[in-house]
Amino acid sequence: MNKKSVFLGIESSCDETAAAIVARDADGRGEILADVVLSQLEEHAAFGGVVPEIAARAHVEAMDRLIAEALERSGLSLCELDGVAATIGPGLIGGLIVGAMSGKAMAYAANKPFYGVNHLEGHALTARLTNGVKFPFLMLLVSGGHTQIVLVKGVGQYERWGTTIDDALGEAFDKTAKLLGLGYPGGPQVEAAAKTGDPKRIALPRPMKGEARLDFSFSGLKTAVRQAAQNLAPLSEQDVADLCAAFQLAVAETLQDRVGRSLARFKAEGLSAEDRPALVVAGGVAANSAIRAVLTSLCDGQGFAFVAPPFRLCTDNAVMIAWAGLERAAAGFPANGFDMPVRSRWPLDAKAAALIGSGRKGAKA
Repeated sequence: MNKKSVFLGIESSCDETAAAIVARDADGRGEILADVVLSQLEEHAAFGGVVPEIAARAHVEAMDRLIAEALERSGLSLCELDGVAATIGPGLIGGLIVGAMSGKAMAYAANKPFYGVNHLEGHALTARLTNGVKFPFLMLLVSGGHTQIVLVKGVGQYERWGTTIDDALGEAFDKTAKLLGLGYPGGPQVEAAAKTGDPKRIALPRPMKGEARLDFSFSGLKTAVRQAAQNLAPLSEQDVADLCAAFQLAVAETLQDRVGRSLARFKAEGLSAEDRPALVVAGGVAANSAIRAVLTSLCDGQGFAFVAPPFRLCTDNAVMIAWAGLERAAAGFPANGFDMPVRSRWPLDAKAAALIGSGRKGAKA
């Protein structure tokens, strides 16, 4: 691509329906022309988690309207776009079908190239749009469905260094919140309660801390919270605050250990010529202030730049999908055929060994 290119991006892998229009010039600079996201929190709150059938129906009802709104905000028509990108995995199969079919239909109708995007690649490349991060860099992805440490060597070049062998961190936050009678989504609720809690009152484990392998495990930590809550029952408001504070501290110190070892490996292998290579943090859990503080301090101590895109671009959004499509096109990747299927499981690093048997999320990641 020798000129500025503009893509429509579509995201529907979980419980956000999103459409965006993003431009990229030949020098790699990007511009967000429109960004529309419709959350389904109210539809799923009563269930304490995402219900796939409800999510898929909500995507169907909203998708056309959101695409039209994104085009209107950008001031562009469909025919003025250079391509369409849609998430085709990993995620909830019903939602993925809605987004992929919408994207393919728009591309076919306007005779534009279609790019099927890995949702995780969208997260990985967002910091290049927002902060101009150069390859290679490390990414910590912490969301409701994924917890991974990935070496990002280039577009389409990913090496997974660590993943969860059971629950993703965002899932652990949600389940802890539900256990303690807090609302959904759990991350903001636990963080709010933790502000008035004593993180030292209740001892909780730091899973995998000290191990040479860079994987994560949060199932045991979640179990420890449940056992502590049972021992304290009936729970007072202060008990809940203390449990949340202890849980949040355990998570932060676990991440500090896992990420710290990853930064040390990155330096030892001499992977970057940058004076301050980047650690990019993405995913909804990246909004947690305690986790950000620990990771920022860790990066400062080891000579890394801590990079976290704006919160709205850390959670699921279509900007990152449009940008990933633009990056793939600029790197010379061919467009995908309209027969390209969606994939509920799609590892970013195709060569990474699947952790089947170690945990459901590990197998997915």
